[in-house]
Amino acid sequence: MSGPSHGGPDAAGVPRWDFSTNANACGPAPRVLLSIRQADATRYPDPAYTALREQLAGFHAVPAERIVIAASASEFIGRMTLAVAQRWPQASVHLPQPGYADYGRAARTCGLRLAQAGDALLVWHTEPGSPDGRSQRVPATREGAVLVVDRAYAPLRLEGDAPALPPQAWQLMSPNKALGLTGVRGAYAIAPPDAGELQTALERLAPSWPVGAHGVAMLAGWALAETQAWLAECLPTLRDWKRQQLACCAELGWSCAESVTPFFVVNGVDASWLPRLREQGVKLRDTTDMGLPGHVRLSVQSPQAQQALRAAWQKATP
Repeated sequence: MSGPSHGGPDAAGVPRWDFSTNANACGPAPRVLLSIRQADATRYPDPAYTALREQLAGFHAVPAERIVIAASASEFIGRMTLAVAQRWPQASVHLPQPGYADYGRAARTCGLRLAQAGDALLVWHTEPGSPDGRSQRVPATREGAVLVVDRAYAPLRLEGDAPALPPQAWQLMSPNKALGLTGVRGAYAIAPPDAGELQTALERLAPSWPVGAHGVAMLAGWALAETQAWLAECLPTLRDWKRQQLACCAELGWSCAESVTPFFVVNGVDASWLPRLREQGVKLRDTTDMGLPGHVRLSVQSPQAQQALRAAWQKATP
C-alpha cells in the first residue's frame, strides 16, 4: 500500500542514523518527555482544552480565544483548507514552492485551484521554509485573503531575524520538531484578532478531542520557561554540528544550499542511491514530492551520525 512520502521510520523500521526528519537532534526535551511519561492516559482531556489554551495564550501574550488546538499541523492544514472551500467554493490557493506536500494534497482534495499569492484567497507560507530551510518575506496578498504562516521551524532558526508578520496572518505552530518529540502529535494555531466566522468554522470542523493526553502534556510543556531555556542551549550545539556536517558533505563532493535552519538540501545526489544507504541504517529525504526533484534534504545530526553517513556513502558508491 503506497501513501505520502515522509521521513523517519518506514517498513524497514527505525533508521539507526536518521537524517530524514527535521527533529531537533539534541532532543528530546527532558522536562517535556517527563511530563509525557507522567500524563494520565486513562481519562479524556478537557474537550475545550481550557487550561492548555490559557497556557499557550500566556506564552504568546494573546487572548486565549485566539488559540486553536489541532491534532497536528497536517490536520490543521486540511481543516483550514476545507473551511475556506466551504465558505468560498470558488476559492483559489497559493502553495509554497518547494514546500510540504500536504498543502497541495489538501487543496486537491477540496477542489481548490492554484493561483499566485497576490490572486489567491488562501495563501500558505512557511517561515523558515521546508525542505530548503530558507527564510523569505511573507508574500503580498489580496484584500480579504486568508494568510497562514506555518512556523514549524521558527524555534530552530540558527541565524538571522525572522521577517515581520502582517497582523492578519494566522500562525501555525507544531513544536514537536523543536522538542525532538515527533512521535507525539499536537499543534495549535494563533488566529488573527479579527478571524471571526472563519475561526468559528474551524472550531466546528474540529474532531472531538483532537489532541490526547500525551499531546496536551507536550504542548503545555512547550510553554514552560524551562523548556525554552533548554531550546536556547541547543542552538549553539546545532550550529556547530551544522558547520561540521557541511564540511562532511563537501568532502563527499556534495553541493549544499544555504539555509537558516538545522537542515538543508543537497543538489545532485542521485536518489537511486538512497535505498543502498537505507540498507546500512542511514536515511536521507528525497524532496521530489515537495517540489524539488534532484535534491535530498538532510537534517543536522551529531558528529557520530555524520561519520556513519560518510562511511555508508563511501561503501554504497565504490
